[in-house]
Amino acid sequence: MRDRPIVIRNVYVMMAYAFGSIHDTGKDRLSAESFDTLHDLMAEILIHGVGSQVKRGLHRDYRRRSEELTTVRGRIDVTRTVSNRSMVRGRLVCEFDEYELDTLHNRILKCVMILLIRGGDVSKARKDALRRLLPYLDAVTQISPTSIRWDQLSFTRSTASYRMLMGTCELVIRGLLPTEESGSNSLLSWVTDEAMHSLYERFLRQYYRTHHPELSPAAASVKWDLEDATASGVGQLPAMRTDITLRGGQHTLIIDAKYYSNTLRTGQYGKESIDSANLYQILAYTKNADVRRDGSASGMLLYARTTADLQPDLDVVIQGNRIGARTLDLNLSWEHLRGQLEEVTSWVE
Repeated sequence: MRDRPIVIRNVYVMMAYAFGSIHDTGKDRLSAESFDTLHDLMAEILIHGVGSQVKRGLHRDYRRRSEELTTVRGRIDVTRTVSNRSMVRGRLVCEFDEYELDTLHNRILKCVMILLIRGGDVSKARKDALRRLLPYLDAVTQISPTSIRWDQLSFTRSTASYRMLMGTCELVIRGLLPTEESGSNSLLSWVTDEAMHSLYERFLRQYYRTHHPELSPAAASVKWDLEDATASGVGQLPAMRTDITLRGGQHTLIIDAKYYSNTLRTGQYGKESIDSANLYQILAYTKNADVRRDGSASGMLLYARTTADLQPDLDVVIQGNRIGARTLDLNLSWEHLRGQLEEVTSWVE
């Protein structure tokens, strides 16, 4: 991120697309507001989002509890009642469900709000706003950020409004976890390339889903164009899955999203060129997707632009298929950035 500045409001718009909140109330206000740091932006998203959740009602869920009580509640756990000699004390061990705020979604919110207050590059006003919201989460268990298992997080109709909040929290945690080498108070570079690559890819896919549903944007599997599907070792071939596939009429465009600190590689004699692994990958995807062998499939490497003098700018035909490499300048105003995104669709016209 240090050598690839991004207009901070564009990060918000990217997140709004990526996490399905592009039509949420308050989007226009946030995307137009000025933020000095990404920490400030993330804090404002949480302030706005948690405040809205408080008004509509924070998510609650039933949690199974087991307690020793003086009156019956739920189901009596006879085995534990006897083994604990609870009846001698005039008590029963009962199991019951309680409808409470202490859910995984709310634990993550509380964890990240505290993380931003204690370690984020956040303005005093926004830290104070986060502190004012914390009492609404008093009944929520405070957890360590390293204990969060993102694959356990799911969304239902009752938690759909948490999608962008959870996406924000994941980015904060990936960027703010302390490093072991530098001590407990140091911060990683905000935000890691891995986290931004995930956001970048998801943003691109959702942008085209929102504005060009007629192109059926999706991540798709590409099958190997085999002469003999029963040949030895076919099952050992690696899977091919595109980041984004656009289909217009008889034409298909395969897009591979790339978010790197360096978009080009320096080779022998100082020559800068597109990374060969990236180029071979998109070529393999395209050639195998072109099952009719008529050039109806094209491939594009879509890089996030860096500040380097030379940027990927490739548009060639290789063995009948159009292959290209372009960059998106995330430091442009949203209007100009959207223009670049729209230019990509010309490849499927």
